[in-house]
Amino acid sequence: LPFEEYDEVREASSRYNVSVISLVAPTSEDRIAAIARESKGFLYVVSSLGVTGVRDEIKTDVESIIKTAKKWTKTPCAVGFGINTPEQAGKMAKFADGVIVGSAIVKIIANEGTASAKSIYDYVRKMKDAIS
Repeated sequence: LPFEEYDEVREASSRYNVSVISLVAPTSEDRIAAIARESKGFLYVVSSLGVTGVRDEIKTDVESIIKTAKKWTKTPCAVGFGINTPEQAGKMAKFADGVIVGSAIVKIIANEGTASAKSIYDYVRKMKDAIS
C-alpha cells in the first residue's frame, strides 16, 4: 500500500488485526524514515523501478535502502520485484530479512497449468536453499 493511503485503512486494519504492508521504492529516499516508522508486518523493499516481473539483474542499491529503513524500524525488511533466480535470492538474503518471489512462480503456472506443482516445488526448494 502506498504510504499516503495508509490513513484510509488504518482503523479497519487495526480492528481486524491485519498488517498493512508498506512499500519502500528506490525513489522513496526522502520518505524512508516515515514509511519505516509506521511499518507493520514487514516492509516491502522494491528492488527495481518499473512493473513487477522477472529481471535479469538487480541494479538498485537495495542494501542501502534496507540499512536506512533499519535505522527507523525493527520491522523485518523483505525484498521483492524481479527476484527470480537462486543467485539473486542468495544475494538479497545477505542483508534482507526475506525475499519475495511472485512473477517467476506465476510464469511456471502459466507455462504448465495444473501440472505445475512439482516444478513449483523444485523451484521454491532451490530458492530456499539459496537463502539458507
